[in-house]
Amino acid sequence: MTNPADYRPAPGEIPAEPGVYRFRDDSGRVIYVGKASSLRARLSSYFADLATLHPRTRTMVTTATSVDWVMVANEVEALALEYSWIKEYDPRFNVKYRDDKSYPYLAVTMKDEFPRALVVRGAKRQGVRYFGPYAHAWAIRETVELLTKAFPIRTCRDGVFKRAAQVGRPCLLGYIDRCSAPCVGAIDKAAYDRLVDDFCAFVNGQSDGYVRDLEGLMKDASERLDYEDAARLRDRISALTRVLEKNTVVFDDSTDADVIATAEDELQMGVQVFHVRKGRIRGERGFVIEKAEDLTPAGYLERVLQRLYSDDASPAKEVLVPLLPDEVAAWTQWLSKSRGAKVDIRIPQRGDKRTLMQTAAANAAHALALHTSRRSSDLTTRSVALNELQEYLGLAEVPLRIECIDISTLQGTDTVASLVVFEDGLPRKSDYRTFAIRTPGADDTAAMHEVVTRRFREQQTPVDDSEMEPTRRRFAYAPALLVVDGGAPQVRAAQDALMAAGMNDLPVVGLAKRLEEVWLPDELDPAILPRTSEALYLLQRIRDEAHRTAISFHRKRRGKRATTSALDAVPGLGPARAKALLAHFGSVRAIAGASVDDLCRVEGIGPALAATINAAIGKDGTDKGSPISNEQGDT
Repeated sequence: MTNPADYRPAPGEIPAEPGVYRFRDDSGRVIYVGKASSLRARLSSYFADLATLHPRTRTMVTTATSVDWVMVANEVEALALEYSWIKEYDPRFNVKYRDDKSYPYLAVTMKDEFPRALVVRGAKRQGVRYFGPYAHAWAIRETVELLTKAFPIRTCRDGVFKRAAQVGRPCLLGYIDRCSAPCVGAIDKAAYDRLVDDFCAFVNGQSDGYVRDLEGLMKDASERLDYEDAARLRDRISALTRVLEKNTVVFDDSTDADVIATAEDELQMGVQVFHVRKGRIRGERGFVIEKAEDLTPAGYLERVLQRLYSDDASPAKEVLVPLLPDEVAAWTQWLSKSRGAKVDIRIPQRGDKRTLMQTAAANAAHALALHTSRRSSDLTTRSVALNELQEYLGLAEVPLRIECIDISTLQGTDTVASLVVFEDGLPRKSDYRTFAIRTPGADDTAAMHEVVTRRFREQQTPVDDSEMEPTRRRFAYAPALLVVDGGAPQVRAAQDALMAAGMNDLPVVGLAKRLEEVWLPDELDPAILPRTSEALYLLQRIRDEAHRTAISFHRKRRGKRATTSALDAVPGLGPARAKALLAHFGSVRAIAGASVDDLCRVEGIGPALAATINAAIGKDGTDKGSPISNEQGDT
């Protein structure tokens, strides 16, 4: 018996989206398949105190040794995929869907003289036109009932139809106008055939006009204050929309495709594959590849195709990809030879296959994020990364504390910087700092010099803690490595500032975004770390965290500046009166051009305050002392 805590995923690893999950035993066999509207909430319930679980659930979780999951777009897709996997794996702990039922179809018996509409399951027969498959049989039946009001074709069994013809009286549906009663000759064959054709056209997707008519009738009923009729029409529209909405994990039985989606960053690519056979997802796999080669995204996609189909694995009739490989003709020929029949490689542009591609892409992104999270939280991996950094950069000691600085600006305005701290390979957010650059017109190198100077002036100069801001703590010690976002110029600026601050022994490196090269002081050429190295991965994480922090601070400052105006600097003018002025005049510029008498006409503005406003604001709508935003509506 296993302890569920041994294989329980971390809460942050489980997505909150809808999906399907599988519990496996120690041999890898699937023992339970389930669906959830929120994977995180559902899976967490299995790892509660064993004493609180149902005996069967307790047996299942103690038999399992692992759990995995796949995200989908909605609960209907989750239901369909759960159904497919239960049929495929026959899990021992599943109770539902263990029978031989198939997906429901809407069928029209075209072989009959007067065709009939009905809901069917199982094998298809000749002379019957099928629509579907659909996820909910009840929704099909409800919609057929609604459709027969507009297209009154028969839904009765053949025995009922013959008996009504014999006695010359229609059944109840004929009396309430839910059937055109061909059994008693109330409609001729040609008119009935037209009804059947219209019914089939609607169910086949040509339904927009009919739905628009219903919406128009609903609006008319609402305008007449006939809310009961409007509610009935609303319910009809809702039912029609639901039944005619095919879900993307159930296709036509002839669909045979491999759906390949990717998500990537600079060092890794997440891949998700759905294998669709005979209209059902029969298998899926997700994995992460390291970008060890200097390839384009199309080049890495080719590596994925090689991995999937190099071991005598037969491709599907269609291979759906997010982008085409560079040599499409060659890959088509190779895959066609492997399959023994023609294979079409293409990008889905619309419809259900496009939607399924988006679902696969969401799973690929989740797999990449999960891999990244596990990689960064693993103690062994972090130790390898820190030791590799010491080796590659020639450091005297392992850099247990690393600080990184990033500069953010917008066309030279509102230049800010961030400083993030990682200890033992993990972020130490309590030591993060942000800086507003004080040097007027500072470029990246000048801003970098200022930030490094301010950071290490504090390190070198004793400061009375009572004089510091209560929410800000001093740095306890200097880092073992300083990383700056940029190339050789930024590294030189940081090194100059360190030497001026007396920190001559502190190593500093720069990480440039373009090729992820590492710049060292006094070196003409950058150091190129192996693209699969944990050291480069750690530097990239630290640089990206610094960039995110700087961008957030920059946006915060821009937003704060955008809400200020010249009126904020007027003594004695509060927010309420400033708002009244703007409502009366429309802009700060108009207020600046108003006379004292004009200002006094605004409620709450007396002669003294009006004179103060007139004296404080220039004719151009700005404070006479400093340039401030003059956006209309500022207060």
